[in-house]
Amino acid sequence: MIEKVVTLDNISMIDFLGIENKTIDKLSAAFPKSKIVSRGNQILIKGTTAEIVQIDDILNSLMEHYNKFGRITEENVQAYVDREHEMMLPENQQPPAEDVIIYGTKGAPIKAKTVNQQKLVHLVKDNDLVFALGPAGTGKTYISVALAVKALKNKHVRKIIITRPAVEAGENLGFLPGDLKEKIDPYLRPIYDALHDIIPFEKLGYYMEREIIEIAPLAYMRGRTLNNAFILLDEAQNTTPMQMKMFLTRMGPESKMIVTGDTSQVDLPTKQSSGLKQAIRILKGVKGIGFVELDERDVVRHRLVRDIIEAYGKETS
Repeated sequence: MIEKVVTLDNISMIDFLGIENKTIDKLSAAFPKSKIVSRGNQILIKGTTAEIVQIDDILNSLMEHYNKFGRITEENVQAYVDREHEMMLPENQQPPAEDVIIYGTKGAPIKAKTVNQQKLVHLVKDNDLVFALGPAGTGKTYISVALAVKALKNKHVRKIIITRPAVEAGENLGFLPGDLKEKIDPYLRPIYDALHDIIPFEKLGYYMEREIIEIAPLAYMRGRTLNNAFILLDEAQNTTPMQMKMFLTRMGPESKMIVTGDTSQVDLPTKQSSGLKQAIRILKGVKGIGFVELDERDVVRHRLVRDIIEAYGKETS
């Protein structure tokens, strides 16, 4: 047996190793012929050359993950262990590479980064209507926009329609300057940001001028039949039951819908019930409709966002 020491610089060992060294325990279980021990800010590995190389690769991946997200979970460890084991399989036994949804404007691949984001991608393939539920930062809107652009690019649909209710979150739209479009655009900013990441500026302008991509407040959907389109309703927790029913019944032939929302952040008046909550209750179990719930484990923003969501969850539970 040989030894290798891996030093963890500028990393909180408590956050990296987890409660009672769960990270080491998970690695040790995956490589029972090797010995893995933490000492201070170092991890000592004893084993065969082949296994040490694999463990070292996993630790490096985990360090990159920690530096990006600020925490390591047992699920993260298992995911990197599985990936390492898959890479060691003969070529004819390896599973297909992780699907890239689409490539962004700078050439970076846009992929589902968590288990629940992957579930969202698979549900959209298999269902014409999908509800993606979860708190801010879990990627539900971003992944949904990427899927819509992919469908347009592959000519599966002829247009993209993205909408959200124009509900004030502590502000009054009437006091904002400008015409209706100028009042509404700030509420649609997250959608514009996602589109700018995926579609070059000039091409996006072309699409929007010709209404191949349409972004509009929910009220503009009334009376329409949306055929051969990929339709996304964002911030759906702020729909009324009547608005939600109106939107869902706009679906025409050859169309797909994704409804995203966070039932913990309803900005409707106190006595007004959320159309999203009602729809979840009524439509659960209907064939052809998929549901995925994302949580703090799916947060891909700053590492503090996960901690903030957890803290608020404890306060309201």
